[in-house]
Amino acid sequence: MEACKELKEKYDRCFNDWFSEKFLHGINDDSECAPLLKVYTKCVAQAMKDQNINLDEVNVAHLGTEQEKKTEN
Repeated sequence: MEACKELKEKYDRCFNDWFSEKFLHGINDDSECAPLLKVYTKCVAQAMKDQNINLDEVNVAHLGTEQEKKTEN
């Protein structure tokens, strides 16, 4: 997902700044990074689609399901 690398770096910088400068000081509004996250998420989804990775399979919740319990044995 090299195509999304720069977007990830921008989002990571925004998140890290927000976390250290705002969240840790009691400010929970994370909306300033939301546009970057949206663009990055869209890029990743497109890259996965381009690689024929089915997003439905990725988004399935497995933890705590009967299927997970079966695979533990």
